Amino acid sequence: MILLNRYLLSQFVKYFFTVNCGFVAMYLLVDFFEKYDDFMNAGKPVRLALEYFFLTIPFIVDQLGPVFILLAGVITLGILTHSNELTALKAGGVPLRFIIRPILIGSIIFTGLFVVSAQLLLPVTIAQTNSIWYEQLKGKVPLGILRNNRYYYKGADGFYSFGWPSPQYYIFKDFSYSRWDENYNIESLITANFADWNEENDSWILKNGQIQQQEGSLQYSITNFDVKEIHLPERPEDFLVPVNKSAEQSLTDLYREIGRTEVAHETQAALTSFLMRISYILLGIPLLLLGLPILLYSYRKWGRDLSVAIPASCGLAFVAWGMWGALQSLAKAGYVSPFAAAASIHIIFSIMGLILLIKNDR
Repeated sequence: MILLNRYLLSQFVKYFFTVNCGFVAMYLLVDFFEKYDDFMNAGKPVRLALEYFFLTIPFIVDQLGPVFILLAGVITLGILTHSNELTALKAGGVPLRFIIRPILIGSIIFTGLFVVSAQLLLPVTIAQTNSIWYEQLKGKVPLGILRNNRYYYKGADGFYSFGWPSPQYYIFKDFSYSRWDENYNIESLITANFADWNEENDSWILKNGQIQQQEGSLQYSITNFDVKEIHLPERPEDFLVPVNKSAEQSLTDLYREIGRTEVAHETQAALTSFLMRISYILLGIPLLLLGLPILLYSYRKWGRDLSVAIPASCGLAFVAWGMWGALQSLAKAGYVSPFAAAASIHIIFSIMGLILLIKNDR
């Protein structure tokens, strides 16, 4: 059995790196054709471009890690079935649970490596790629920070704070802008539930808000409004924080953010971000548990051909991604518990997979 475990584990590792290299190569090829002209037009050396694409690899592996684990396990078991090795092992009295055990051990090992990478490697490489792309190539320097899904910026005359649900659109939530006098007292404070950017008038459209204006010594006038158009020194494009800026935070940084928050909804957002990161890293194991019996059923119904099993596995991965992403969105909005959103897919897929594996083992 030790020899069998070693053989199956080595096969899993081999196919993991084969799938890994194939997907990373395709990703880099597409990324290269999209971005290489930006380096050339900016007059940057080829060395900088190669450094950028090389440092992108850990991020690619992290994003596709669960799929790599799923496909490596499916291919390993599929090759065993295709070559009749699985039939010979079962005919020799080796239970299916012993056959798939090395594959599961391999998935746990690689998941552990993903955890280490998220803690130690990714924050460094993503920070470097952000620096190369935004600062050295685009000439833009991040003006603010992202904490608990909320953005904080220091403008020319004041401070901005808001939620930005989708960086692709200039629509902001819980917007606030404050200015301070020389004694560090608030000179004016503008708050609004929502803020839109009006490109035509170069102005901000604030909705359901309030303006507090200093009048005399610590005396303030308060004006409420439903809709108000105002001009501020900064435009939305001035607020540069890379889309994957939060990925620069390690797992411990994400966890510490939970303790730093004082407002309930910010604590909820920080907890959701932390559990979401852990949940995604662990997603490969339940995918594998469900993917293996699906492979066996597909072989039994459509024959010994990976051309069915691999598309079925990819479809399973996309379904899991969709369900997982929808649950995370609901958790951020407060409709679902962060713990339920993080664990439900894992529990459901793992139970379904174990039940199907037990049926196949009979």
